[in-house]
Amino acid sequence: MQLKEFKHQPVLAKESPDALVTQPDGVYIDGTFGRGGHSRLILEKLSSKGRLIAFDRDPQAVEAAREIADEQFSIIHAPFAQMKEELAKIGVERVDGVFLDIGVSSPQIDDPERGFSFRFDGPLDMRMDTSSGQTAAEWIAKVDVGEMTRVFKEYGEEKFATKAARAIAAARDAKPIETTKQLADIIAQALPRNKKDLGQHPATRIFQAIRIQVNQELTQLCEALEAAGSLLNPEGVLAVISFHSLEDRIVKRFFEAAHNPASKLDPRLPLLPEQMPAPLFERPKRVLPSKEECEENPRARSSVLRFAVRTEAPWPEGGV
Repeated sequence: MQLKEFKHQPVLAKESPDALVTQPDGVYIDGTFGRGGHSRLILEKLSSKGRLIAFDRDPQAVEAAREIADEQFSIIHAPFAQMKEELAKIGVERVDGVFLDIGVSSPQIDDPERGFSFRFDGPLDMRMDTSSGQTAAEWIAKVDVGEMTRVFKEYGEEKFATKAARAIAAARDAKPIETTKQLADIIAQALPRNKKDLGQHPATRIFQAIRIQVNQELTQLCEALEAAGSLLNPEGVLAVISFHSLEDRIVKRFFEAAHNPASKLDPRLPLLPEQMPAPLFERPKRVLPSKEECEENPRARSSVLRFAVRTEAPWPEGGV
């Protein structure tokens, strides 16, 4: 397979590895290899005893990882939600850090053949793993209007979700919707422009919602956070970069619940201090990109890095 060349600039490139790697001799996970920008930076911080295991469900990303000729590095073709099961297969039960860079990568967005963006005309695919699963075109062809509306509301936070769903359903009855341009044109004709941001294409939120649905991104994220928490050694770090409010809300709530598990308890329960559940993470922090980075790399503007340190408390069987 011939890979197209794309320029990829990792966001929060200094802050993320600095937060993640606290024990250079340790075992670390990069759950979202992409084109390896963060992986290479993490490797630079490891000692000769350190190890980095990357994950990616995109076959092109796995192919790109072959460029890293480092015995301390390996990659697994699997979603990061499956990291615990996949690591068990190679005898890794505990790690010292897990890094996740959530969402679609720049190379995926910029490749018309992947169908992630309405900026280019290409097949309506949107799968992060092109070797399996349902494409966006297949989902649109079969989903009923009610479910389509729900997806647009929940995953796209689209005000005109019902109107968009009905317009798509009417269009597919006349002709199969198979390309990004077809879908973008249908939405543009059906929905008004955002009055607060006239430069935003009406299809922006719909494309986001369909991509999240096709790849089950939010479910995968929740499962990955739980897996990471259960894998981390005491003093191990979980660091997560997110790019929009849906993802960041999940990460924020996860860290809040893990940092203060007692918040879930009924305050009327007569529990002594020593009976309260111990924190699973401590020292949670939030980092935003600098003004200079945002000017140099516009895609960094919406990024948020959250990280926290694992405690010695056993991970609950039912999760956070």
